[in-house]
Amino acid sequence: MKLATYKDGSRDGQLVVVSRDLSTAHYATGIADRMQQVLDDWGFLSPQLQDLHETLNNGKARHAFPFDPAQCMAPLPRAYQWADGSAYINHVELVRLARNSEVPANYYTEPLMYQGGSDDFIGPTDDVIVPSEEYGIDFEAEVAVVTGDVPMTATPEQAVEGIRLVMLANDVSLRNLIPDELAKSFGFFQSKPATAFSPVAVTLDEFGDAWDMGRLHLTIQSIWNGRTVGMCDAGKEMTFHFGQLIAHICKTRNVRAGSIVGSGTVSNRATETNGKKEWTKGYSCIAEKRAIETILDGKPSTAYMKFGDTIKIEMKGKDGQSVFGAIDQKIAPLVVKKR
Repeated sequence: MKLATYKDGSRDGQLVVVSRDLSTAHYATGIADRMQQVLDDWGFLSPQLQDLHETLNNGKARHAFPFDPAQCMAPLPRAYQWADGSAYINHVELVRLARNSEVPANYYTEPLMYQGGSDDFIGPTDDVIVPSEEYGIDFEAEVAVVTGDVPMTATPEQAVEGIRLVMLANDVSLRNLIPDELAKSFGFFQSKPATAFSPVAVTLDEFGDAWDMGRLHLTIQSIWNGRTVGMCDAGKEMTFHFGQLIAHICKTRNVRAGSIVGSGTVSNRATETNGKKEWTKGYSCIAEKRAIETILDGKPSTAYMKFGDTIKIEMKGKDGQSVFGAIDQKIAPLVVKKR
């Protein structure tokens, strides 16, 4: 099934069930008002929502209405935890190579993760508000999962069973703030503003064989200022699958229902023809493009995002239809209201 949260003036919004083709929706009132309620009582509430989803798909829901992504908050508007990984080692290798720095050996055996702010997510069509262009504004196209309860010391195989929903994410990064933060051996913090998520969150059964052992084998598309810059395979080159990412968190603590775990920037390796490397699938963040330029030309030539720039992130199924709806945002300056 597909679930979304509509804006209603509150912090947590109103839960809606969305049809498979994203054309219609129906309020979940009478079953659950908010997404967190469902995650807290998944075994009891999700079958009821699934029944409503099927009724909606069959065109028999009495109070259905046209689905509008512009009315959406993040599917889970605020979460108990937002932990983002760097599950695609190719991304790490490129960034390190551009800095003439080797990848430490343990990066290949356990994932990198950081804990982001989870109190202030933004909706899929909300502006990305940034105080200054000088911060180095970058998008990051990612896959993310929402969990149920997963106990401490859970294995990767057990952790996969705790995944309830899948979404897309734009994990915005302020690249020019990162070096000073990491130089303190802490971070990220100020360099990671509010994250945006796709209009809908989707249960695993909707993916068929595209979901396999904690990886989603579909293409994530990044369109920057109307130009497609990335068509990256999210599954094949995911070094650490979602079960491994969740288990990494569970090494020392429980993961509670309503936690969100991100994949990090989706990244694919170059192909080589006659000794020349080509990144035919593009990129899912500007930092990676700049790393490639530095490797090839000795310096980056692509600038970071400016106010007025747009970014669209979407994933289509094997039938060519949008799976999650699109993250479709504009970069905008902070406007301080006069008191």
